[in-house]
Amino acid sequence: MSDKGWSPDSLRLQFPILQREINGRPLRYLDNAATTFSPICVQEAVAQFENHSRSNVQRGMHQLGIEATDAFEAARATAARYLNVASSDEIIFTSGTTFAVNLVAHCLGQSLQPGDEILVSVAEHHSNFVPWQRLCEQYGAAMKLIPVLASGALDLSQLDQLVTDRCRVVAVSHTSNVTGSIADVQAISRCARRQGALVFVDGAQAAPHGPVDVAALDVDFYAFSGHKCYGPTGIGVLWGRESILQTLPPFLTGGGMIERVTAQDTRYASGRRRFEAGTPPVTQAIGLGVALEWLMDQPWTEIRLYEQGLMQKLLQGLFGISGLTLVGERSLEQRAPIFSFDIEACHSHDICHLLDEHGVELRGGHHCAQPLMDALDLVATTRASIGLFNNEMDIEALLDGLQKAVEILR
Repeated sequence: MSDKGWSPDSLRLQFPILQREINGRPLRYLDNAATTFSPICVQEAVAQFENHSRSNVQRGMHQLGIEATDAFEAARATAARYLNVASSDEIIFTSGTTFAVNLVAHCLGQSLQPGDEILVSVAEHHSNFVPWQRLCEQYGAAMKLIPVLASGALDLSQLDQLVTDRCRVVAVSHTSNVTGSIADVQAISRCARRQGALVFVDGAQAAPHGPVDVAALDVDFYAFSGHKCYGPTGIGVLWGRESILQTLPPFLTGGGMIERVTAQDTRYASGRRRFEAGTPPVTQAIGLGVALEWLMDQPWTEIRLYEQGLMQKLLQGLFGISGLTLVGERSLEQRAPIFSFDIEACHSHDICHLLDEHGVELRGGHHCAQPLMDALDLVATTRASIGLFNNEMDIEALLDGLQKAVEILR
């Protein structure tokens, strides 16, 4: 236990849902890469706002409107601190990472010319692949791909050749939602800078594992989702470099992003304000702000040491299962606690169904990453992803359930 009173058991007490049973067994939730649970402090903050201060933001002159706006903007400032950016004016609230990618792709696309290039990795989630693919189809640009190694990690050996003077955007995930591999974003950014290309980073799987320093990454856009960061659903964050935001056209139009409207024309608000049309997700943003404060308050040195132990225990157990192939690095270096695997003669959906009978919640399928599955000659995998509240009993239940599932399916 740290001087802050942290321990795995005390942290678990902050998540009432962990008291549930599934099929008569204790809940063993290992699907955090899809959605995490929210601690009590987030739930209480959401309830407090809804019960005592619910109102719209920005132009309300009454007390409730002032309270709502103050709480909303405080959440924006928290998101800025979480990403280590100087100004909260560079933070745009979205509905999630998918919306953020589409927003940036749409806005940048209006300046694309035939023959321009966009570089995306084969390992991307569909949300950071399809918007760029569609953009290229619309504007006659060429979409180029960063390949992957046999492990599924990005192969950056030919990066200098892939990023040409025609490259306008490089879009990559900070951490893979399939392999858990952490990309060398700084190396990618250095290469992009030499050719004047912008860098967009999908941080949906990296942000839940501690504060992110986008200044050190030296990128132009960074996006993540609240529901993967112990916050509410329906909320996300897009950070954009202010000098770039000032040059982009709007994505959606309507209330909140208008400076002046006449019968003849419209003048849009400047900077990040022009990208928040309509009533924003006020309650969700306030909940996310509390979740990010909660994350920043955690003793990450201790948590990461504990997490390493869980990862090592899981890896050793997986390697002991006959016919199992791990997708991703075997080493704990440069990887997040996301483990996908294929078991010979066992479909991932069947494995997940049988594990659910043991109270163990996993994810099975292509994980919205079909280009990566194609590159690795796979159709689907089973995925276990560790969160802050997981413990050794969760790992033991998973490994025990897997052994029983293999015996049944074979």
